[in-house]
Amino acid sequence: MSLATHHLLSIDDYLQGERLSEIRHEYVEGVAYAMAGASINHNQITANVLTELKTQLKGKNCRPFSSDLLVKTSATRYRYPDVTVVCHEQFLDDYTTDSPTLIVEVLSNGTRKTDRQIKRLEYMQIASLQEYMLIEQDFVQVEVFRRSQAWQPSYYYWTDAVELESLGVSLTVQAIYEQVNNAEVMQWLSTSRSE
Repeated sequence: MSLATHHLLSIDDYLQGERLSEIRHEYVEGVAYAMAGASINHNQITANVLTELKTQLKGKNCRPFSSDLLVKTSATRYRYPDVTVVCHEQFLDDYTTDSPTLIVEVLSNGTRKTDRQIKRLEYMQIASLQEYMLIEQDFVQVEVFRRSQAWQPSYYYWTDAVELESLGVSLTVQAIYEQVNNAEVMQWLSTSRSE
């Protein structure tokens, strides 16, 4: 009886392959996982957050990046968060950082468990990370974990503003969900128009 052998991908081979690949892959302990496509709402939320951060961080020493910036989370793990903010130009190379200040993930049914549990614990181990923001795309809820609050969650809804302490900026929940088409956003817009 023979045992099946699994060939793990080296980090160097992963990084080299990732530069050439048209499909992005996250790397977890020797295995590369292809990233799935995102919905229109997911993309809209990501664009809204990037736009707000880009505007408010203008002239500051912090830069927001889309999901194409690779984040090294440990010696054996690399991730592509939906939005990453890096301060003080802390990059490993032209594609990668290991020093994010803020990470944002937009949740879906397929990623919620991984983003809320596995990635959250992984991200919290990054020494530079100060805040981790989770944004639901199917309903209105923003959750922020802060190092300054021992990683305890704070929740934000339609009429709230999210203070990102690490960056000195504030994002309204309404700006985060601008042009997002889900039932809860439609209900809030309908209610505000009738008042």
